[in-house]
Amino acid sequence: MSDRTGIFAGDDPFVLAQSWMSEAAKSEPSDPNAIALSTVDPDGMPNVRMVLLKEIEPDAFVFYTNYESQKAIEIESSGKAAFVLHWKSLARQIRVRGLVSREDGPKAEAYYASRSLQSRLGAWASAQSRPLSSRAALMAEVARVTATKGTNPPRPPHWGGYRIVPIEMEFWADGAFRLHDRFRWTRETIEMPWKKTRLNP
Repeated sequence: MSDRTGIFAGDDPFVLAQSWMSEAAKSEPSDPNAIALSTVDPDGMPNVRMVLLKEIEPDAFVFYTNYESQKAIEIESSGKAAFVLHWKSLARQIRVRGLVSREDGPKAEAYYASRSLQSRLGAWASAQSRPLSSRAALMAEVARVTATKGTNPPRPPHWGGYRIVPIEMEFWADGAFRLHDRFRWTRETIEMPWKKTRLNP
């Protein structure tokens, strides 16, 4: 593969990412949209955790979380994040690094409303990332929230989305004898055009 052909074809990395995601949805046994999200704390110590990517927009990647969680605190501090999508079934991965802003408007409202009632109540009940005395205490809080918020709870003010706008994306596919295929898309700012480079394995 001397240039971007086959599974790497195209001139838009977001379209390519969506294409790979669609393929993975047919072959990955569970959560093809799971990403390993990386952030750093104010001291530069990295953190990583799995979250679910909920949308690939024409210019960004969107996930949702508690704004008071550790990941959110770190994102708000730095304004940056990175993640990797990895699909064992396809032997492919996508790496993304970029700038982060909140998705706190109608899209967040619509996604919250689409979640199961239990998940919506859980968003109210969980003080994410903070100490919890017991599972029983959590379930008691769920019961309290259920009694006070009812069957159509509004979106909590501390819960919403984040949009990652990349300045770098890398598409990787497994190759024989570890001679993998790698293509990196980079741009100096989010307003500039992409530069595409083939990388050594």
